[in-house]
Amino acid sequence: MASVARGDQDAFAALYGMLAPPVYGIALRTLRSPSHAEEVTQEVLLEVWRTAAAYRPDRGTVLAWVLTMAHRRAVDRVRSTQAAGDREARVALREPTVGESVADQAERLLDGQRVRRALAQLTRAQRESLVLAYYGGYSQREIAQHLDLPLGTVKTRMRDGLHRLRAALDDREPAATATATATARTA
Repeated sequence: MASVARGDQDAFAALYGMLAPPVYGIALRTLRSPSHAEEVTQEVLLEVWRTAAAYRPDRGTVLAWVLTMAHRRAVDRVRSTQAAGDREARVALREPTVGESVADQAERLLDGQRVRRALAQLTRAQRESLVLAYYGGYSQREIAQHLDLPLGTVKTRMRDGLHRLRAALDDREPAATATATATARTA
């Protein structure tokens, strides 16, 4: 690490070879996305190169220091991704679609409220899977990986949740139900 702190590229290459697999592993476990884990791994190892002089051997091993950075960076990425999705959802609810009439805006907002009330009637597991799919844009396979569940379990939860949503929204006309389902995807 002292050599890396002095700018020794060969020392960094050797350190990189030792650290990249565990850093990627912790990032993948936290993020559940190979592409995001790769980005976090690159960011962390670049930070190691830049801040090698900040490492203090009396405070722990190099591996512990780097894995702590990796975990923090991965958690920050999760929070950032969630915050971006939340912002987009809030903006989508506030901003009218271009050319949308006041009546259409009101209907869209009412449909969104109905969908949210219907979602509240689902079990936590059903709601979680459907929210990840429709609001988060995850595929069923990604949801299964994210929740550390078998794919079949996720499919069952989603199917059952959609049946319950449909039943909760069936008190309206079929066209309105289709509109509310589309609203759930965009709200």
